[in-house]
Amino acid sequence: MKKMVSKNTLDICYEKAKQAIKKCSTPYGLYASGGERGYRGVWARDSMITLIGASTDNDKDFRTQFKKSLITLSKYQSKIGQIPNAILKLDEKKPKVDYLSIDSSLWFVIGHYIYKKRYRDKSLFKKYKNSIKRAFTWIKYRDAGEDMRLQQLSTTDWQDAFPDKYGTVISTQALYYRILELLNNKKHLKKLKYNINENSDKKLWNNEFYWAYRWKNHNKYKEIGKWFDSFGNTLSIIFDLADKKMSEKILNYIQKNKIARPYPVKSIYPPIKKTSEYWKDYYYDADATPNHYLNGGIWPYIGGFYVLALIKLKKYKDAKKELEFLAESNIKNNLFPEWINPITKETHGNLQAWSAGIYILAYNSLKKKKVLM
Repeated sequence: MKKMVSKNTLDICYEKAKQAIKKCSTPYGLYASGGERGYRGVWARDSMITLIGASTDNDKDFRTQFKKSLITLSKYQSKIGQIPNAILKLDEKKPKVDYLSIDSSLWFVIGHYIYKKRYRDKSLFKKYKNSIKRAFTWIKYRDAGEDMRLQQLSTTDWQDAFPDKYGTVISTQALYYRILELLNNKKHLKKLKYNINENSDKKLWNNEFYWAYRWKNHNKYKEIGKWFDSFGNTLSIIFDLADKKMSEKILNYIQKNKIARPYPVKSIYPPIKKTSEYWKDYYYDADATPNHYLNGGIWPYIGGFYVLALIKLKKYKDAKKELEFLAESNIKNNLFPEWINPITKETHGNLQAWSAGIYILAYNSLKKKKVLM
């Protein structure tokens, strides 16, 4: 594919990314997107992904937003420890608090650890130590099988309207693996890695990539989501759940099937069609027809994780090329779109915080030749 970026496009996109994040900044923390039609609320996953990336820049405003976001998420933590999926209408007397997610608590814990490390500041971590502990306890209770694998209900992670994923989901396991690594819990790390990578009755690894999810085993009847989940697979590389050989296979699969084209990267591959065993009629309500939105649409924020996966494997030349395509996708039409149609290249949404934040993370990681996460 012919390169279509000018020499300084990477730097231009970087500066625009910082501006975009500032347009999402509020007294309550970081909103998921800016502008008149933006998502007006603090989402745990969006704010943490964005600010983990933005914190690799030395702008003091990003530190302030990181801190405010963590405080807001703690403020609305449930009695049993769950971190909200989102807090909406924060400028009203009674904000609307939405739960029903598993990854919000995971990102909250990771965010606190990264804030402490990035800014060499333990004060916030100490002040909210009990909140972090309660969130981690809530996370541990998702391990219904007592085997280190977290289980979840359908549509309770970032793909909250599509597709129907439940049980053991690869993106959730990768996030949990990262937390166990931060805690230096070698015993539990080893057990989780074995069950996800090797245990024939439980594993998600299919010798080419990780399945999207797995639930029950009934002899020849198994509940498995066999499509390629880009987010979960790239996270598995970045967070060391996948070893080097497995990581190479995942990246080869992405390249072979052009999952990162025309821009990095399609959310799933292949798109789920109405004739598929995985199809649900409610996908129409979720606007998830093939190659649209969550059903195989290109999500620039996942594209940033793809660049990080390439950096992880020291594929710096490939990472630079993909970062160039990512920069183009972020600034060519709508600034930092939510998603892009892979067929028409039409962009949807703009000023999406995580599209901007993850670009900053990928840009700075490539400069350092090290994943800064």
